[in-house]
Amino acid sequence: MRPRYAILVDGGFMRTNLLRRPTKSFTADDVVRECDRLRSLPCVKDYELLRIFYYDAQAKDVELTAPVSGSTYNAMNDDKFRNTRKLHDQLILKPDFALRIGELSFAQSGWRLKPNVATKLAKQPRPLTDEDFTLNVQQKGVDMRIGMDMARLALREMVRTVIVVTGDTDFVPAFKFMRREGVRVILDLLGEQGRPELRQHSDLVV
Repeated sequence: MRPRYAILVDGGFMRTNLLRRPTKSFTADDVVRECDRLRSLPCVKDYELLRIFYYDAQAKDVELTAPVSGSTYNAMNDDKFRNTRKLHDQLILKPDFALRIGELSFAQSGWRLKPNVATKLAKQPRPLTDEDFTLNVQQKGVDMRIGMDMARLALREMVRTVIVVTGDTDFVPAFKFMRREGVRVILDLLGEQGRPELRQHSDLVV
């Protein structure tokens, strides 16, 4: 029986990276294409894939008050959140994929001024509109799920290698733990430079 490996994808990191590329595309097929690239790496050619774990967060059906007009705003009417849920619905049907979904938590005010708006207003003052603001959200439970899966895969000796797609240094302790347990950690930064800490505690960067 061949040794096994797993691919762990930080969905938020992959989304940000792919949307920066000229194609500006982020679909379920784009995710599968990136994972197929990883599956073809020479460093895992003698391994058997256990599973691809995809980590992301979904917005809840929450009603907020628009910051200027005071009208009712339902988060699930936002194209960005609807597209994310559609992506998850498609990925769960792909072979070898398992989704780990956390929640998007809205800050108390729910809104923050878009970064470029303040600069424009300083040059040319005008009344604020709802479109000048963006939702202030944070992921909850995603990092925890990634860390727990790393520990579980290592302690139960389910894999001998993991490929982790992330740029988040919060996972350095999990990387160190897996390596102490004899699991090889391969890091995919999707072409980014990445922080030295991540590279330092990985066995290979692709």
